[in-house]
Amino acid sequence: MSKEVKKEIIPALSYQRSISQKAADNLAKIMGSWTFILIFVSFLIIWMIINSYILLIHATDAPWDPYPFILLNLVLSCLAAIQAPIILMSQNRQVQKDRIRAEYDYQVNRKAEREIGIITRQLDRIERKMETKRR
Repeated sequence: MSKEVKKEIIPALSYQRSISQKAADNLAKIMGSWTFILIFVSFLIIWMIINSYILLIHATDAPWDPYPFILLNLVLSCLAAIQAPIILMSQNRQVQKDRIRAEYDYQVNRKAEREIGIITRQLDRIERKMETKRR
């Protein structure tokens, strides 16, 4: 009847990514997992316990980051400053993939609409022929 939709979606979605794009995708994947969250929360708890323990038990030894954990706040701020752009880069790539998929879906839908129109016209023609034969 008519040509197939020739647009290849897979090559368009898996084009060569740069090293930084691959790194951003992988880091966002890791940082967005429950494993990362649990490990990070464990790290924070251990940091606070060790510093509080040194402060309470060994009063003569100064902990490396006494309460209110200013160094920990600095580490967390730096992590947040690095994480935000990485996550945004990964989201931008996902938006790009979604646009390609949406364009592909649009092309497929247009083709399906044309095919349905052709089939409908053919059915109308067949129906008219049958009507004329009945008379």
